[in-house]
Amino acid sequence: MGFGTVLVANRGEIAIRVMRTCRELGIRTVAVHSTADRDSSHVHAADAAVQIGPGAPRKSYLSAPAVVEAALRTGADAVHPGYGFLSEDPDFAEICAENGLTFIGPRPEVLARLGDKAVARSLMTDAGLPVLPGSPGTVDSAAEASDLASRIGYPLIIKAAAGGGGRGMTVVRGASDLLPAYRQTRATAQAVFGDNRVYMERYCDSARHIEVQVLADGHGTVLHLGERDCSVQRRHQKLVEESPGPGLHPQLRSAMARAAVRGARAIGYTGAGTFEFLVHDEGFSFMEMNCRIQVEHPVTEAVYGVDLVAEQIRVASGEALRMSQEDLVPRGVAVECRVNAEDPARDFAPAPGTLAEFVPPGGPFVRVDTHGRAGWKVPPQYDSLLAKVVCWAPERDEALDRMDRALAEFRIAGPGVHTTIPLLREIVADPVFRAGRHITSFLDTRT
Repeated sequence: MGFGTVLVANRGEIAIRVMRTCRELGIRTVAVHSTADRDSSHVHAADAAVQIGPGAPRKSYLSAPAVVEAALRTGADAVHPGYGFLSEDPDFAEICAENGLTFIGPRPEVLARLGDKAVARSLMTDAGLPVLPGSPGTVDSAAEASDLASRIGYPLIIKAAAGGGGRGMTVVRGASDLLPAYRQTRATAQAVFGDNRVYMERYCDSARHIEVQVLADGHGTVLHLGERDCSVQRRHQKLVEESPGPGLHPQLRSAMARAAVRGARAIGYTGAGTFEFLVHDEGFSFMEMNCRIQVEHPVTEAVYGVDLVAEQIRVASGEALRMSQEDLVPRGVAVECRVNAEDPARDFAPAPGTLAEFVPPGGPFVRVDTHGRAGWKVPPQYDSLLAKVVCWAPERDEALDRMDRALAEFRIAGPGVHTTIPLLREIVADPVFRAGRHITSFLDTRT
């Protein structure tokens, strides 16, 4: 392995998950943390730790100078960004390169092109991937929005060009709502992403969210590792994911995989990435590409037996992928449930607090990625994800039964602490979900 020390520019469960793989590869790790996270589990999991700023993310985990200085000070030769924060920031990747640090991810210019969702849509159209009817680029005026809407039709969705993570999107159901939605989405995009550009495309009410995992090295090899169904969402935030997608026709599954490989090859992608598609009555359409490891990557790892983070690190160090497409044979079914510190009864309001009790489940074929522990106070400044429970079984029904058992075992308690576990158990037991007939509006229609 070419790296001696990797700085993990993240926190929580993904930081610990990356550190575990680094340790198995014989790589020393460095954690960065804010003052609010000084006693967090990822700090204790690393070989060294550096405090980089106060609790506010913009002054710590989103501060590229602070992260790079920590890497240089601790002798790191590479930076793994995890997901979120700086993981898809081309400027950060460029700063790493300028300081002699390897960014474990795609090249800065690829990040820049795919980070602009409107540009990514155009690139994938050129590569032959199907897209929904929409604007050819960004929509820069209300008059242009009105003109395009009359051609796209309703419902449509307005999206932030610099968006991600399910934020900066507004569904418009009729002409009277268009201009207020256009202005509001631009304002949100500016406030959240610092970029008010938006684009538009047709919105599908009855669609499934299916994504394809790819791996690509710098030697011309691009592979896919099947698909994940991420249709169970609330406000575009995923709650349950599984691989493979239930009930997909083999020809559709194969067509999406080929499209993802073609798209990755067309843009010279390297590392781990994910193509997100909508599956609808007319087939499938490209939505966007995520240029990083994703929250739901463990379900792919469980089905394919591949450590995706290890492959990311090897590719970043210049190694060729050590497998061929024929080597990648899926086995069984894996399901992931996200356990968040939220109160579903109060519209998923964050419900952090001190974890008086935290006992994760165990048993055969159960994986829990978490940074929680008894006695730890969940900081209110960050994402509410407490743990990911992943269950594998030869058949889907067995995997779901195992998931219900695991969720029932999971004990989390503390003053003011609520979690999504009760809702997740309801979803796993729901007849529509059990039958694999759920779509992206599934959660809205059952509540």
